[in-house]
Amino acid sequence: MSTKAKLDWTATDERAVDLIRVLAMDSVQKAGSGHPGTAMSLAPAAYLLFQKLLRHDPADPNWPGRDRFVLSCGHSSLTLYIQLYLSGYGLTLEDLKGYRTWGSITPGHPEHRLTPGVETTTGPLGQGIGNAVGMAMGARRERGLFDPDAKAGTSPFDHFVYCFASDGDMEEGISHEVSSLGGHQELGNLIVLYDNNYISIEDNTNIAKSEDVAARYEAYGWHVQKLDWHTADGYHEDVPALYQAFLNAQQHTEAPSFISLRTIIGWPAPNKQNTGAAHGAALGVPEVKATKKVLHFDPNVDFPVEDEALNHARQVAERGKQAHAEWEKPFADWASANPERKALFDRLATRRLPDGWTEVLPTFPPDATGIATRKASGAVLDALAPVLPELWGGSADLAESNLTTMEGEPSFVPANHQTAMWPGNPYGRTLHFGIREHGMGAILNGIALSGGTRVYGGTFLQFSDYMRGAVRLTSMMELPVTFVWTHDSVGLGEDGPTHQPIEHLWSLRNIPNLEVVRPGDANETTVAWRTILERAKPAALCLTRQNVPVLDRSGELEGADKVAQGGYVLAPGTDVILIATGSEVSIALEAREQLAADGVSARVVSMPCVEWFNEQDESYRREVLPPTIPARVSVEAGITAPWKLFVGDAGGSIGVDHYGASAAYKRIYEEYGITAERVAVAAHDSLARVRDH
Repeated sequence: MSTKAKLDWTATDERAVDLIRVLAMDSVQKAGSGHPGTAMSLAPAAYLLFQKLLRHDPADPNWPGRDRFVLSCGHSSLTLYIQLYLSGYGLTLEDLKGYRTWGSITPGHPEHRLTPGVETTTGPLGQGIGNAVGMAMGARRERGLFDPDAKAGTSPFDHFVYCFASDGDMEEGISHEVSSLGGHQELGNLIVLYDNNYISIEDNTNIAKSEDVAARYEAYGWHVQKLDWHTADGYHEDVPALYQAFLNAQQHTEAPSFISLRTIIGWPAPNKQNTGAAHGAALGVPEVKATKKVLHFDPNVDFPVEDEALNHARQVAERGKQAHAEWEKPFADWASANPERKALFDRLATRRLPDGWTEVLPTFPPDATGIATRKASGAVLDALAPVLPELWGGSADLAESNLTTMEGEPSFVPANHQTAMWPGNPYGRTLHFGIREHGMGAILNGIALSGGTRVYGGTFLQFSDYMRGAVRLTSMMELPVTFVWTHDSVGLGEDGPTHQPIEHLWSLRNIPNLEVVRPGDANETTVAWRTILERAKPAALCLTRQNVPVLDRSGELEGADKVAQGGYVLAPGTDVILIATGSEVSIALEAREQLAADGVSARVVSMPCVEWFNEQDESYRREVLPPTIPARVSVEAGITAPWKLFVGDAGGSIGVDHYGASAAYKRIYEEYGITAERVAVAAHDSLARVRDH
């Protein structure tokens, strides 16, 4: 425990806190919707953090030396927006008046890249705390890359990650996944404040929740403190005690810290405090006026200015500027002493790849027996390890199936948790998420938000379902996260329908900004990785368990470099087009040979990434898929209906529109008609429809 500290907390600070409550009420009331209650009750905590504890510079929201703040309870976005307004991040009173309206920078939930000072997009509950765990892990990895030998607390790369979380965050299962892993990782740079107010939309949480949340976090290995602002003399917001708790948390570096703060939602609204009505709706004009009277504000004035309180709060900008300036000296000293690491820092800050990095990428000789694309991916990662130190990642307990481990690289884990199979250290490179797919997704997002490292995480494609909430936010924020999803079809075989993805490829293609890449052989896999890293956008790499032939491209087959264009003419033809992805590309090539024997010239188009193909100009797309060849067949071991976009009314589709079965993959493909023979028949049928038309 730290020595008891004296908090400089004046009447003007108290007035600023009450101003926060008023602005929260007025913003929601003007919008006609929103969540005023938490912003009101957390006003002292948020103001305390931004004014007295958080290391930040409002003039430079992206300063690398800043602490991070994550509002996991994103529904209470005003908790953050009002602090950004008071601290001088450029938000104005007009922005608060524009809360939840078209074109504003104060949307209903915080959005990364839209509002200065917002570190991550939050709203879906539990995601924010997952991001915070990821940010804390990312910070540790970055320190290991840039300044591993500095004593704790002395490096310019040391900073805290603060997170405010609600009952809703605690109830979502993802909070268990990420908090369990955060405790295991001993993330002493992470501090979570839990707003324990016993209220959600359905009013008292006792209707659905009764566990001891603080005990949960003790069981995870977190440093836990409990504060209760309910006293024998009534409700008392003991800000000095909360300040002390934060200081204790800062000094407890052996584990992440959890502060459970018992509050009253909507305090001090006289009629709606401590009710579900204060959680998710405007309080109503009579209640707003009554609360303003309690707080000694003019009930007839909306969005009061309160110059004295505002000017007092804005002094934090000067303190932030000073903290930034003080940081520059040790940063400059570090840069001078570590020129190679400084060069790496500069490169990662802009996510620029090093010159010549592609020269190490493997090429694979033709091989009819073939290699699984997951194995080819593993070879790519091994090759990239020496030249891309920023690239790191792992798996949700499937390292030996996903092949996401760079050979010889240590695990990212406290030394006391390393194992005989997985030796490691706190600055290691191989991530172990355990069986926590959803948590993995949110943590990957946090790592990407933390700095310039490039991170990936693997599981089976089927279990992308478990991750979807996080993946959607990856895509919304356009983060350079790579999801490595293996066992990408019924081709995984004997594990059966529970593990065989059917609808997943097109379901994921329907997520805006997510680039779904399903390479057709080992060399396509190499180019897929190269393109994903060059584009630095959200990507899903879908890979086979089963071997697929490594194509001989020395003759008429096009080279794999065209993968970067999303779709390309792999083999020429003039009568019918066979569009294939992944493990079905080789099947389409076999069908082409059969059709040639029938006098039919079949073009094979490999379509590893629909999104990349659709980005190409119209002339290229028409060159690959000429309108003059309406006879077409798609071949992909998944649902077929969406392929209508490419094959048209005359076309056909070979795929799987039902759940799979437990058997050897070759038997499954035969039983389900994913064969060259069936593709050839479908091609003839399409040609017949064209003739009939």
